Amino acid sequence: MLDAENNKYEEKTLSRELVFHGSIFRVVHDTVSLPDGKIGKRELVFHNGGVAVAPILNNQLILVGQYRKALEQFIYEIPAGKLEFGEKMIPEIAALRELEEETGYTISQGKQLETIAPFYGTPGFSSEKTYLYFTDQLRKVDHPRPMDEEEFLEVKKVSLNEAKKMIEVGEICDAKTIMAVQFWELKKLRGDLINAKTDSNR
Repeated sequence: MLDAENNKYEEKTLSRELVFHGSIFRVVHDTVSLPDGKIGKRELVFHNGGVAVAPILNNQLILVGQYRKALEQFIYEIPAGKLEFGEKMIPEIAALRELEEETGYTISQGKQLETIAPFYGTPGFSSEKTYLYFTDQLRKVDHPRPMDEEEFLEVKKVSLNEAKKMIEVGEICDAKTIMAVQFWELKKLRGDLINAKTDSNR
């Protein structure tokens, strides 16, 4: 918990200029009052947030590979997506939507997603908050929701050791997937992972 003393480091907004307003985020240029009384400039990105889920099936992590234009690189990630309007208070619903669209799986009836952690990836300039989940209780969806029209994905299942190797060579390089792999390994080390032998035809 943050101490009240941290308030003395607050940067108060003096003015704000909207630079860009897109369908996913908006960019502003703030003029702020710094703790020492000087004036500073901040370029900020306000984002509605995202969700991601680490799905384990038969002791393998389901990954989706796609080309990331910002990186000019094809990488593998856990299923993820942005929060749509109205989903901010119930990110689990968005996580299940993305899981089904990108992999064709959802959680078994009566089960719930396990929260790993909500986190801010780049708090220095962005408000984007990602809600990260884990599940090893999966079932195949007979008629899954279609993927977004502009998404072209490759689904891949890997063991823990394979996932760690992919991190080493840069095939996995995003924070959410690295966090998910570390969480999976910790669960294995603690011995509390349920190795669900889910019938993929169920």
